[in-house]
Amino acid sequence: MAPTSPPTNAELARLSDTELMEEAAATSRALASLAGRFVLLTAELDRRQGWRAEGATSLESWMVERCGLAPSSARAYAKTGERLFDLPHLASALCDGSLSFDKVRVAAATAGPRTDATVTEVAKESSVRELAELARSRRGTNERDAQDQHASRALRFNDACRTVSAQLPEESYAAVRARLENAAKAYPADGETGWDQRLADAFVEVVTSGRSGRGRDGAVQAPGAYVVVAHTPLTTLVDDDSTLCAELERGGLISAETVRRLACDATIVLAVDDDVGHTMYEGRATRDPTDTQRRELWRRDRHCRFPGCPNATFTNAHHLDPWTPSGHTDLPNLVLLCAHHHHRVHSKEWRVEGDANAELRFVGPSGRVMVSRPSPLWTRVSRPRPD
Repeated sequence: MAPTSPPTNAELARLSDTELMEEAAATSRALASLAGRFVLLTAELDRRQGWRAEGATSLESWMVERCGLAPSSARAYAKTGERLFDLPHLASALCDGSLSFDKVRVAAATAGPRTDATVTEVAKESSVRELAELARSRRGTNERDAQDQHASRALRFNDACRTVSAQLPEESYAAVRARLENAAKAYPADGETGWDQRLADAFVEVVTSGRSGRGRDGAVQAPGAYVVVAHTPLTTLVDDDSTLCAELERGGLISAETVRRLACDATIVLAVDDDVGHTMYEGRATRDPTDTQRRELWRRDRHCRFPGCPNATFTNAHHLDPWTPSGHTDLPNLVLLCAHHHHRVHSKEWRVEGDANAELRFVGPSGRVMVSRPSPLWTRVSRPRPD
């Protein structure tokens, strides 16, 4: 394929913002198509071991020398090409530009000949980040993994930099994170002290006082006044032979044994889920969602629902249909938006419509429509874990 001549600065200056974005998107599809051709060509070269003719020791080393790639890029292309030999649907989607190389690289890591078509369709509706989360969840966590996590626990001090780093088992990590975030949120937001600084203050107070921080009324909270949330079928708790896993909030899937170990020292709160694993919403005649609804909002959305926005820390529950005293605060009418996109929606720059539990459409000033769907992990906790 002959390369096209690059546009001049004068040509670019004549394009409108919409034209620039459309051409950039079209070019990205062309890049994906070229990446697909490159991956399949090099995969065939690797099957023949043709790179030996030029003295290379591997396909990756040949790519580095002949194609000028970085070793990390060469490894990514080589591994993806090897996988695509048995994944014709993903290979076709990459070559026709409907899937980017980054999406295919992540999806191919867990796809197989029998799941190729399904994974391809999921990839078209998911972000790279969501695909990576799905890949991690498919690997799951078994009891041997939990034992390895426990054995590899470590905490290190760096006196020169005054830093503390820790590697913890998943349930310990979740408990520590929840406790520190709970304490940090209790500090007044003065507009100058950042979230990282408040977390550092909370860490010092928890370690030095043995307490979880101050409540909103200024009173010191008792130790243990924090919440770790795991969504799990009741069967997992009452049946030792259950193979159903659980989802640790903000921590991915965990094994049945891990959730039973957490439950041993926890207060158990029962919620009613529907037949696909969604916590049933609570209709309310007040504006603010309940704590249960907020947890389910995060479980469904994971971060700001504006397409492509990864912001997961500072998000607000936005009412799709404006709330009125006679209205309801229900999950289909609530969506997580970061402060930036929340402002854009309220200032009428963007319009959002649809069912937050199914599909949302974000309509921009130019009329372009972008689609957002719930996290693919939302229902996985209710399904049996793969062998």
